[in-house]
Amino acid sequence: MEIIKLKGEFIKLGQALKAANLVESGVYAKYAIEDGLVSVNGEIEYQRGKKLHVGDIVTFEGNTIKIE
Repeated sequence: MEIIKLKGEFIKLGQALKAANLVESGVYAKYAIEDGLVSVNGEIEYQRGKKLHVGDIVTFEGNTIKIE
């Protein structure tokens, strides 16, 4: 499990995928999210700009990211 510590109030979903090194760029994050391959707290998320807060869990291709 990858842990991302927030520096501010939130991080956007696309940024979180890049920060965890699960995608090479924002373009890849966009396509993965639009294709329904990313879930937030157990539900598929289609918005790249979805704001993630402390406690949120993101899953993508068998990888998990926890927001702290």
